[in-house]
Amino acid sequence: MYDSPGGSLTRPAERTARVVTLHDEIDLLTAPALRERLDLLTAGPRPDLVLDLRPVSFIDCTGLGVLCRARNRVLARRGRLRLVTDSGFLRRVLRHAGLAGVFEVLPGMPPQPREEREEEHGKGAASV
Repeated sequence: MYDSPGGSLTRPAERTARVVTLHDEIDLLTAPALRERLDLLTAGPRPDLVLDLRPVSFIDCTGLGVLCRARNRVLARRGRLRLVTDSGFLRRVLRHAGLAGVFEVLPGMPPQPREEREEEHGKGAASV
């Protein structure tokens, strides 16, 4: 709780993260649609985005570029981006690309009071 100038107490608004579940392959073919979707989700102030990468089987440098773009947009808007993966493969890809310490990587979904989730299926599809 915070004190307001009038002396009464107000509660801060509860922030809800948007969860985006990515499927299959994130590559040159699927990256443009994903980039467009993530640009929409990171357009507002203070975006809070969780990218669930657990169903991802492959990611190439184009896919990594999309993740970096989303990260840069989120940081520019004073938001938060988290990647969820339990994959040793994806962690190695991030490490070899020099991105291991750049992203906040979690082994499982973070607890949230309320979660907004949309789901889209298909090769490289994003579900939010």
